[in-house]
Amino acid sequence: MKLSWGFLLLLAAVGLGAATRCPAPCVCDNLRAHVLCLNGSLTAIPSTIPQLTKNLDLRGNSFTVVPAGAFLTTPYLTHLDLQHCKVEKLEEGAFRGLGRLVYLNLASNSIDFLYQESLDGLSSLQQLNLEGNRIEEIQPGAFGHLGSLTVLDLRANALVYLPDMVFQGLQALRWLRLSHNALHVLGSEAFAALPALRRLSLDHNELQALPSEALARLDGTTRLDLGHNPITYLAEEALAMASLKHLSLDHAALQDVAPEAFARSPQLHMLDLRENQLQGLPPLAGATALATISLAGNPLLCSCLLRPFQDWLARARVQAEGSCAAPPALRGRTLDSLRPPEMTCGRSQPPPGPTSPPEQPRTGGSGRCPQGCTCSSDSRHGSCEKRNLQEIPRGFPKNTTLLDLRQNAFVTVPAGAFPGLKELVSLHLQSCGIEVLHPGALRGLESLVYLYLTDNRLSALPAAAFKGAPRLAYLHLDHNAFTHLPARIFRLLPNLISLHLQHNAIAELAEGDLAGARGLRWLYLAGNAIERIAPTALAPAKVLEKLHLEGNHLVEVPTVALKGLSALSELKLSRNPIKHVGDGAFLPVASSLQHLYLDKMGLEQISPGAFAGLGPRVRSLYLESNKMSSIPNMNNFTGLEILNLRDVPFHCDCQLLPLRRWIDKLNLRVGATCASPAEAHGVKVKLSTTFQTCPGWGRDEAGGASPDKNKAASKPSKKKRSGKPTARGSKRSRA
Repeated sequence: MKLSWGFLLLLAAVGLGAATRCPAPCVCDNLRAHVLCLNGSLTAIPSTIPQLTKNLDLRGNSFTVVPAGAFLTTPYLTHLDLQHCKVEKLEEGAFRGLGRLVYLNLASNSIDFLYQESLDGLSSLQQLNLEGNRIEEIQPGAFGHLGSLTVLDLRANALVYLPDMVFQGLQALRWLRLSHNALHVLGSEAFAALPALRRLSLDHNELQALPSEALARLDGTTRLDLGHNPITYLAEEALAMASLKHLSLDHAALQDVAPEAFARSPQLHMLDLRENQLQGLPPLAGATALATISLAGNPLLCSCLLRPFQDWLARARVQAEGSCAAPPALRGRTLDSLRPPEMTCGRSQPPPGPTSPPEQPRTGGSGRCPQGCTCSSDSRHGSCEKRNLQEIPRGFPKNTTLLDLRQNAFVTVPAGAFPGLKELVSLHLQSCGIEVLHPGALRGLESLVYLYLTDNRLSALPAAAFKGAPRLAYLHLDHNAFTHLPARIFRLLPNLISLHLQHNAIAELAEGDLAGARGLRWLYLAGNAIERIAPTALAPAKVLEKLHLEGNHLVEVPTVALKGLSALSELKLSRNPIKHVGDGAFLPVASSLQHLYLDKMGLEQISPGAFAGLGPRVRSLYLESNKMSSIPNMNNFTGLEILNLRDVPFHCDCQLLPLRRWIDKLNLRVGATCASPAEAHGVKVKLSTTFQTCPGWGRDEAGGASPDKNKAASKPSKKKRSGKPTARGSKRSRA
């Protein structure tokens, strides 16, 4: 008993001595070796943290830079939390000396680049959280010294491309989280050298095709999340992952799946295909372990064409979730309730059976598939991709629903180029060097819904080119040479929903350009040279929901042209040279607008009544990287989920006090920083002491910090350097 009491007294004495070294804003629990320095406005890592500390929590401070050797005095740390600390840069060697650290949280900061030695010294680290930063690039070797890491979280950054061997060194990694980035290109060796990886999250990115080659390196991965990517189809043997058991491809853009898409993933057990554009599926060859397929939210056509799939479900004992969208007699019926006699076809669609013709050959010889192309009767998919063809081939099966002709050399698309393809739903003609689409080119394509003409040389389109394709809903004309909107086409396209014309050379939206576009909901015009929008140019598109005008030459908000757009919910004006936003600029769309982008414009002034009419409906407002020194009263914006005021040179005097009080009320991180007066330069608006001399400052600051609590903010923090723009803009409010 005496020994125990003596030991406790010794601990108390050691704790008392250590407590004297506890930094003033922090709380030190020396018995548990924990130190908390939460929301303390610290601008540098404290140098007097007790040496024996194991758990250090520094959330909510203002470090900007984590310098080399910042934690050399605390070598026993096992847990370090640096969330919401405004960190912009990790110097090489920032974490040297932390050989015992197992958990590092750097989420919700402003890091945009990972250097080769940024994470050096973390040989025992098991979990690394980098979610919610601005990481655009990862230098090769950045993870080379993290041989013990099991979880790497890179969600909600600005990654567009993953180079080969970018994750080299992560021998123990089990879960890699890359959701909510802008990824659309993956190196074929991007996931090489990840022998222990079991789960890969790639959902909510911009992948337009399955990155088959990169994924084939993941022999041991059992779970793959690919939902919310614009992937349109899965080709034969698209997925070769020997250990994969759970695949999520929900909320993508799938129109077709080849019969042997999963033939090289023999252990696949659960397949999630919810909320796609699938009218049906073929029998899935090789997926012998499959137990469940979810097809809920797809426009399933429960006709005789779905019988082979239905028969396969029964034979393979696979449970399918989903319900019929058509025909009307079966609408709403679940797949497991259907009986074969109910799944009938009209005269033009004879039911499959013993007398049905055999499967089409994959290459020429029978006249059912052009020479050099691939056709599948089960998936009803034809492909002549990358064949250097100079003429559009003919002779595809008449029931083809998806035809891929991208990356050939057609130059022109003649009249009647696709004879007999009345059931064609999706046509891919990207990157073919097409200069002319002749009248009647799409004649007979009465079921066509998706037309991709991206990255060609089109500068004009005759309206008659679309005659015969009345169901066309999604038209991609981006990355061409248009100098004006292809007018008069909309009267022939009554069902057009989405028009992509970004990255052309359009200089003006004139009256009549959208005549007949009564069903258009999404209009993408980013990256053109638009200087003027005529007052009634947009008026025909009365149900327009999204209008993207970023990266043009507009010098003012097109207020008059917005009249009548009562459904507009998203307006992007980023990167236009608009210097002044006048009163009532958004009144015509104030009742519907939810997402407004006014960032990176060099904006110098926003009039007091500029946001008149806007209020609780607005969910996101982007004002970063402008030049105004103040903004109007924004108390009506009570529904904001995202607000970005980063890189705006605010003048922090009493006129800005309403903004300061409003920011105090928000549960958002907005990034507002003072540029002047000199004593407040670089200090966050929320922390600046310049407001303490303003009339009424002594009153309750609506939840904000008291003047005494803000004294520490008088020391300016290091000014943020200008960051590179992200691929899609901010996805969330930034620190």
